[in-house]
Amino acid sequence: MPKLPDFEGLAMFAKVAEERSYAGAARSMDVSVATVSRAVSRLEDQLGGRLFNRSSRRLALTDFGRGLADRAARIYAEAKEVECIAIETARRPRGVVRFAVPMSFGTHWVAPILPDFFQQYPDVAVDLHLSDEKIDLIGAGFDAALRVGVLEDSSLVVKRLAVVRRFIVAAPSYLARYGRPGHPDDLTAHHCLGYAYRANRDVWHLTNKAGDSVTVTPVGPLRVTNVDALLPTLLAGLAIAELPEFVAFDLLRTGQVEVLLADWTMALGGLYFVTPTARARSAKVEALSSFLTKRLSRPGWHVDPSKGPSASGRP
Repeated sequence: MPKLPDFEGLAMFAKVAEERSYAGAARSMDVSVATVSRAVSRLEDQLGGRLFNRSSRRLALTDFGRGLADRAARIYAEAKEVECIAIETARRPRGVVRFAVPMSFGTHWVAPILPDFFQQYPDVAVDLHLSDEKIDLIGAGFDAALRVGVLEDSSLVVKRLAVVRRFIVAAPSYLARYGRPGHPDDLTAHHCLGYAYRANRDVWHLTNKAGDSVTVTPVGPLRVTNVDALLPTLLAGLAIAELPEFVAFDLLRTGQVEVLLADWTMALGGLYFVTPTARARSAKVEALSSFLTKRLSRPGWHVDPSKGPSASGRP
C-alpha cells in the first residue's frame, strides 16, 4: 500500500462522479480528458475495484464507486477550501511577522511608528526581536530584519531604506578637560569607547577628501553590545565615542555632544530591510516592507557636521 493516498485520483474521481462525465470533469478542472481517465484508472488499480460502469452513451457509478463518491467529494471540497484560505492569506496581510531589529534603532525609530502600522494593517502582528547581535534569519526562523551599517555580501535579499552616517563625538566637558583631537592619529591618546558588534573588528576607519586613510582601534574604559549603553559615559565627559547618525541626532541638536574631525568621514552605511528570499514573500512581510520604506526612507536624523541637525524630528 502506498505511503500517501492518491489525492489527485480521488479529486478527479469525485469530479467525474459529480459531472457524470469525463469530459465535463476535464473542463471543470482545466485538464485533458486523458489526464482524468488515467487518474481514475490509477485509483481503481490502487483501490482494487471498478468505480464506474462505462458504455458509449452512459457513465454510472458502481456500487463500490457509489460508496466512495461522497467521501471523495468531501476530501476534494476540503482541499479546495484549504487552498482558498492559503491563497487569501498569502494575498491579504495577516498573521505574525517575526522581525529582528537593532535595539537602539528599534526602540527609538521603529517602536514609535508601529501603532500607525497596526492601524493600517489590523490583521498583522509583529514579534519584535530587539538585539544588536547579527541574527541568522533563516536559522532562527525570522521573516525579516532591519540592519544598520555597511552590509557584507550575503545570500539575503536586501533593500536599502536610507543612508546612515557615523560620527566621532565627545561631550563639551570632555573637550574642555582633554582637548580636541585635530587628526585621527590623535585619538590614540584619548579615551575611546568600543562597540562589540561592529562588522569585522571594533576599529574606526576614517578618510579625508585628499584620500588619506587612518585606522584607529578605540581603547577606553568601556566596550558595549548596545550603543545606548555608551551614552552615560560619553555624556559624563569621560570618553569619545563613535555614534550612528540616528543616535547622534538628538545629542547634537541639544548641544550635549560635538562632532570631532569633521574633515574626516567613516564608511557610508545604510538602513536595510532584509529578508531570506523575495520569491513568494508573504503579504504581511510586503506590507511591513512598504510601510517602513515610506516612513524611514526620508528620515529625521540627517546631520550636517558643520551646522548641526538639518531635520525637524522623528518620523
